[in-house]
Amino acid sequence: EKSCLESSSGWVPLLLALLYEYTSSQSHWGPYLSLWSDFRALDHPMFWSKEERDRLLKGTGVPEAVDTDLSNIQREYTDVVLPYMLRHPDVWNPSTHTLDLYTQLVAFVMAYSFQEPQREEEEEEEEEEESTPNPPMMVPMADMLNHVSNHNANLEFTPDSLKMVCVRRISTGEEVFNTYGQMANWQLLHMYGFTEPYPSNSNDTADISLHQLYKAAKAGVQSDSDLQLVEERWETLRRMMKEDGVLVFSNQGCLTDSELHTALKVMCMSKDELSQFKDNEGWEEDDEDDEKISQAFCNDGIPELNASWKRLLHEAAGLTLRLYGDGETEDKLVDRDRVLMEDKAALRGLSSRQWRALQVRFGQKMILHRLMELTLP
Repeated sequence: EKSCLESSSGWVPLLLALLYEYTSSQSHWGPYLSLWSDFRALDHPMFWSKEERDRLLKGTGVPEAVDTDLSNIQREYTDVVLPYMLRHPDVWNPSTHTLDLYTQLVAFVMAYSFQEPQREEEEEEEEEEESTPNPPMMVPMADMLNHVSNHNANLEFTPDSLKMVCVRRISTGEEVFNTYGQMANWQLLHMYGFTEPYPSNSNDTADISLHQLYKAAKAGVQSDSDLQLVEERWETLRRMMKEDGVLVFSNQGCLTDSELHTALKVMCMSKDELSQFKDNEGWEEDDEDDEKISQAFCNDGIPELNASWKRLLHEAAGLTLRLYGDGETEDKLVDRDRVLMEDKAALRGLSSRQWRALQVRFGQKMILHRLMELTLP
């Protein structure tokens, strides 16, 4: 019956095992699982009300990610898990093994599971195909370490063991911190339910969607012919990149520099350049190598971009910043959270959810605001 448990997430077998063990009084894993009397205490945004998510995390991308998660979880439970349970009523009871508990266990797996990296030979085999990650696994004891970006230990997978290895000297009494990877604060909150305090997360990022770049390109267009050219550029770009794609920026510059280079190049082409580009099917050899592109889109390189590229990037960053508010200017949106961050008494008065949301919002706003400053004429 293995095939009937297949799903897009690949998590169903593990989640079914957890459902069974968590509700069984005879479970060998009872002492471990009893550490969590209510998985909602992990306080992932999926357990917040939709109103609270949308209000506190507006513009961050977290509400949309959670909505997608909840929709996928419900579909997976209804289409895969529930039919399996009904075929095995001697083991499963939908009144006990509910969608609510299943959702809580998804949060538990998100926060505490591990994924074995793919071996090099597997990566080579799947180079031509879309890579499928290994399914998650629960590893008691290994999951007890917290994460920070400036970690002092790292988990290493070997063929026959899982080792937590220190990566620098750890003093007596010093907490041992693992790393869950290069995780921005919005990812930490979404997947693990916590954030690092601003500005300590060196992996923090903010996204600009390609659609915002398109809206920025249309802003200020005054003639029908210019608007038509923008639409032609956009159609060309859509054929090259996913329409719902994002450009990722860190505190040091753009992390998706090749994608940004392509997007700016296409969206700023003249009519003749676009025509030639389309005639060549967009695959002509580019004069600029990866290293030059990377240098061009770091914080030191961005001010040196040509004027049309900077203007488009500046407007797209501004449009993205405005998504965090309700009509306020970019400066006001940044200053509002900056004042709160600098007011220690006000910070102490925030709830845990308000504080974590603030760390996500402000970190992203600062990255976008810095990008606007770097792209000023």
